[in-house]
Amino acid sequence: MAIHPTALIDPRADIHPEADIGPYVVIEGPVRIGRGTKVLAHAVLLGNTEIGEDNEIHMGAVIGHAPQDLSYKGGPTSLIIGHRNIIREHCQVHRGTTDGSATVIGNDNYLMHHAHVAHNCHLGNHTIIAGGALLAGYVQVEDRAFVSGNCVVHQFVRIGRLSLLRGLSRTSRDVPPFCIMDGTHTVRGINVIGLRRAGFDQDRIRALRRAYARLFAHRTNLKRAIAELQAEPCSADVQYLLDFIAQSKRGVCCGPKQQPAEDTPDG
Repeated sequence: MAIHPTALIDPRADIHPEADIGPYVVIEGPVRIGRGTKVLAHAVLLGNTEIGEDNEIHMGAVIGHAPQDLSYKGGPTSLIIGHRNIIREHCQVHRGTTDGSATVIGNDNYLMHHAHVAHNCHLGNHTIIAGGALLAGYVQVEDRAFVSGNCVVHQFVRIGRLSLLRGLSRTSRDVPPFCIMDGTHTVRGINVIGLRRAGFDQDRIRALRRAYARLFAHRTNLKRAIAELQAEPCSADVQYLLDFIAQSKRGVCCGPKQQPAEDTPDG
């Protein structure tokens, strides 16, 4: 284990012998750090925080601090981080707010500089939270979602699998899986590039684009559009999209008032 002599390590911390702790790092509380994880200079790790293997925590990040929540009374909460995550400069990831609750980050996620992950957020795997993006409390981000720079996500919002939030966008509604969102919770089309990178073939993409056209291309009665799609044979991807919408408690993003020609679906 390489621990720089200037690092301040709480005796309650449990650090794997093959972890690497850089200069001026502060570790306060029963923090657990797994094999191969690197904590770079001036990062601060606090509280009941568990960090898995082969993560990178960069300069100035604050991990596991108390939540920014007026209802928090100092009770026992935690932060759980999986494996192979990259957390860049000056990110903030807070632990849970209600007693016994946790903020959870899965595996292979990439949090860019100054990203903010608030209390009780749940991030899946292979997500990207770009620079300056702000996730409020209890936000759920499904696998392979991409939250672009300086996006703002309201508390309790769900961000669906393989969705893309364009830079500077904001949402107080759930973002449907596979979709591109911009402006104020407005979906503009299917995230074709992201789907291709994830291995979706043309048939799967075409089915999603057709479903998008029925649901969002024009302002329509969403419940009726869902019922019509449910009455027809659906691919597994389309069914996932429909189930996500049906489970929404905040409502989902709406389609644009007028669909741009370049976003019209194939076939």
